[in-house]
Amino acid sequence: MGNYYLGGDASKGYCDFLILDHHKRIIEPNFQLDDTYQGHLSLLSMIRKLFTQDKNAILYAALESTGGYESNWYNTLLRERQKLNVQVARVNPLGVKRNLEASLERNKTDKISARAIAEYQMDHSKKIIYNLDDPWESLRKLWGFLSMLTKQKVQLLNQLESALYNTHPFLLSFCKVSMPEWVLKVIIEYPSAMRIVESNPEMLSEIPFISHQRAKELIEMAKENIGSDQGLITEYRVKSLAQEILHLARLIKEQSKTIVSLCPYKEEMKLLQSFPGIGELSSVGLILIIGDINRFKTAKNLSAFFGVHPVYRESGDGSYGYYMSKKGSKKARSILFFVALNSIVNNEMIKRLFEGYQNKGKSKMSAIGIIMHKITRIIFGMLRDKHVFDPKIDEANRKNKKEREATKNANMARRYHKKDPKAPISHRQWKKRKEQEESQNGNTIKCGIITPTPSQKDII
Repeated sequence: MGNYYLGGDASKGYCDFLILDHHKRIIEPNFQLDDTYQGHLSLLSMIRKLFTQDKNAILYAALESTGGYESNWYNTLLRERQKLNVQVARVNPLGVKRNLEASLERNKTDKISARAIAEYQMDHSKKIIYNLDDPWESLRKLWGFLSMLTKQKVQLLNQLESALYNTHPFLLSFCKVSMPEWVLKVIIEYPSAMRIVESNPEMLSEIPFISHQRAKELIEMAKENIGSDQGLITEYRVKSLAQEILHLARLIKEQSKTIVSLCPYKEEMKLLQSFPGIGELSSVGLILIIGDINRFKTAKNLSAFFGVHPVYRESGDGSYGYYMSKKGSKKARSILFFVALNSIVNNEMIKRLFEGYQNKGKSKMSAIGIIMHKITRIIFGMLRDKHVFDPKIDEANRKNKKEREATKNANMARRYHKKDPKAPISHRQWKKRKEQEESQNGNTIKCGIITPTPSQKDII
């Protein structure tokens, strides 16, 4: 019985393949197939020929994730495993790239990429999940469509706000937080300040959410308008922008309701929504990104997948500290950011933590980043244990963590060899060790100056 490894580098309309054995020897040199019916038949014919030669063979096939170009090939191979011993997986392009760089390969072609994908399976088999049927794929694509509509709406809002500054600057006083729907309707009906002046309070108050008093106020403000950009062309532009924004807003609302209603994971949604700060749409987005929670062994794995885990960075100028890695899912961090903002207002536990970090000297954005990491760990616990949010559980976990850290040896790395003052270390390392030593002796270090503790001052 032999293990064989098929690597596929998919591009738009075609894919490059290569097959290796477990010694990384080429069994089938690079061959390119079009993403058509005949191309898929040729791939299956090649695979069946391999199993005819070795009936006890196992074929590990991997395709690099390329935004959907690999999906047709993946599903074809996934169906074939019902007849033959074929294991199919999607692999992370970044992992393949790093593994290729480690092999000191400098060239980058489709042929080399196909081989790199096959070798990646052998070098990092524990990091690959085979035969993963993605039931979230269709809903995830619908979520992507919703995200695209939201981006378009934001872009148009930015354009309209810029245009209003020169046409209806007085209306911007009503748009401090967001642009209300009634403002958009006013722009559509009266695309210039002069048209508002020519109207009357009765006509303006026909627009929903505009009272008779506000209508009179708008007319008076329009009379004092200082907008410099006027004319029919400008009117057409701002009116079109407002109409398109309203259309997108309605479409986004409809799509959001559809996604929530079509999501089959109602139990997981209820669990996440038990956390004050996570709404219906956010819960669906998080579920689509996480998928099966059993993919992640620990909360640290989920944090790394989201890219919210802290990493230590040090630069040549001597600055150092812990920062958010931002190497995971950008979409997940986007959802978590707004969940964190909502939680700081509506979740008492998160609000206390946020205020506590700020009191310790953390900046607002740094504290929000820590809260995002905290929420990720809470989400992992709720989905893994299938338990609604309970702040008492979190308090107990934090207490247990402090107790474990108190009993743990603070200098485990030096359990075999104590720090030797005669070691040929750098001045910076010597200074750091000196500060640690003085700190352990009860002194407080501030900017490299040793400050005695209050008890020591009394002795002095």
